[in-house]
Amino acid sequence: MSESQDRGRRYDSTRLAWEDIWESASIEIELEAIGYERSQATLRAYLPYLPKDVPLLEAGSGLSAVVITLRQMGYRIQGLDYAINALRTSKLHDAGLPLVSGDVHALPYASDSLGAYLSFGVLEHFEHGMQPALKEAFRVLMPQGVLVLTIPYPNVVNWLVGWRRKQAGVSRLNDDDFYESTYDRGELVGQVTQAGFHIEQVLPTSHAYTLWGLGSVFRAPGYYRTSKLADRLGGLLKIVSPWAFNFSTLMIARKP
Repeated sequence: MSESQDRGRRYDSTRLAWEDIWESASIEIELEAIGYERSQATLRAYLPYLPKDVPLLEAGSGLSAVVITLRQMGYRIQGLDYAINALRTSKLHDAGLPLVSGDVHALPYASDSLGAYLSFGVLEHFEHGMQPALKEAFRVLMPQGVLVLTIPYPNVVNWLVGWRRKQAGVSRLNDDDFYESTYDRGELVGQVTQAGFHIEQVLPTSHAYTLWGLGSVFRAPGYYRTSKLADRLGGLLKIVSPWAFNFSTLMIARKP
């Protein structure tokens, strides 16, 4: 059995789907989205944990918007992705970006060599689960190295979409070519601690973007931009019902 088959029948097709996504995407628009309040709130939450004096990695860096942003802030971060065209486009934007073609399950870095491992919306895309990638992250991190993840949460809107699809005779959210999962808070904590990490923070994020999924009045013109109503209501939901409308969970953990 091949390595990709070991990782599920949709491993290769999901990678190709990402290449299609990045082919039609724009670095400039991705950088603009980093400036959205929901993105800035996430950034503010994990920045205090990142060291500036050692190498960092974004695993699954896509069009490198996070890499570009953090390098401008003085962090020694590099990017890795298995979507070759995303790396190529990033290099056309800035030939000096330190980017590597690779797989999060077999990182081309020595053990105990990185100060932080960042991964945003990546580890939920593997049918075999996130344990193999988490263990590889643990391997390459220095002692006291930091793990930063965002993972989709099975929120109320996610449940409604699933219910509608079921009523329409569609049994799952995934199709035959693309795999995506969600993890609730307990499941995510269990996965991260099983890999050997100690939890620092587990935060619900992007409540306004959950509302964006409902459409109409919660959407503003632009690239996945939320309306002022969504931003205000999302801020309230973050206080009164933080987990029911949590779009993604920010996990910050540390290697002992």
